[in-house]
Amino acid sequence: MEKKTYYVNIASQEISQIPYGNNTAYTIEATDEEITQLRAKFNEVHEDDFGTFIRAHIPYVQYHQDTENDEYDTDLQQVIQMLYQLATPETKKAMDESDLDI
Repeated sequence: MEKKTYYVNIASQEISQIPYGNNTAYTIEATDEEITQLRAKFNEVHEDDFGTFIRAHIPYVQYHQDTENDEYDTDLQQVIQMLYQLATPETKKAMDESDLDI
């Protein structure tokens, strides 16, 4: 399959073929199937985020005993690892130089 260039913003969970605004933080080369997998992983992060929002309103559950936060952290780490695997050489270099735990 043919790989295309995509621009990804983790914070907004945006995946675009058009660079604009602040969506150029991560530039990747991916097939349609890989983009579908990345979108599915972003959807999991979004669902996990909602779970952490609900959990935040339960004061007696501490963070270190919170499975919702653990799931969020795990899924977000998987997104970052996937981005690294698909990253252009320039993006990989920037990720290597950053404080991201890949």
